[in-house]
Amino acid sequence: MKKILTVMAVVALLSLFTLADTLAQRGGGWGAGTPYSRMYNPQTVENISGEVVSVDKITPMKGMHSGIHAMVKTEKETISVHLGPDWYIENQDFGIEPKDKIDVKGSRITYEGKPALIAAEVKKGDQVLTLRDASGVPAWSGWRRK
Repeated sequence: MKKILTVMAVVALLSLFTLADTLAQRGGGWGAGTPYSRMYNPQTVENISGEVVSVDKITPMKGMHSGIHAMVKTEKETISVHLGPDWYIENQDFGIEPKDKIDVKGSRITYEGKPALIAAEVKKGDQVLTLRDASGVPAWSGWRRK
């Protein structure tokens, strides 16, 4: 009987560890509190305006799910704007395409040795896509994939 209880306890603990690991990976590295998300710094938030040069999928850090970024040409520079995980961006009623004029509010970071913005908000015409709150918490935190 003691042996059975010990085995059951070990199985229960392993199940809990597996569940915790699965929940941690579910956000694919994009969730609040992940190393990538912690790169967002409210102290470095700025606004840029420019024309979209390209829109691509990227994987910002090893082990993350792919995300969408746009190269935006401003008066001063052409900068990579990281929008969010592809599964989230593709489920929004907001498209971004080359030649679109957009305004971006985001945190300036250095990504692969170059300046980039992690977007909090993107405006195109009258449309606004909110991606993060003022603290940098992603809009997709707690949001379910379809």
